[in-house]
Amino acid sequence: QVQLVESGGGLVQPGGSLRLSCTASGFTFSSRLMRWYRQAPGKEREWVATITATGFTTTYADSVKGRFTISRDNAKNTMYLQMNLLKPEDAAVYYCNVQLNWSDYWGRGTQVTVSS
Repeated sequence: QVQLVESGGGLVQPGGSLRLSCTASGFTFSSRLMRWYRQAPGKEREWVATITATGFTTTYADSVKGRFTISRDNAKNTMYLQMNLLKPEDAAVYYCNVQLNWSDYWGRGTQVTVSS
């Protein structure tokens, strides 16, 4: 079955950095476009970034452009989100996502807290 497991979240001060990971199984990771989303308390889940199957093309939400970098290692079935210059408004649960056969699959998420 499809499994997505996020890790790497934690507490960081404003201006700091974190690197999130999403390890996938149960499908052919190297042939699938992948996405990161996040959800802050009381807010709707929002899209953060997308990476194509090859990793050659990436897109970002305006709110994270220039600070976050999405990447992947198809040999390790793993996607990453490097987050720099973190702001308090980046605090959220971060989820990885894949669409298979018109269905969305999600991990359980990893918590990112940005606070001094």
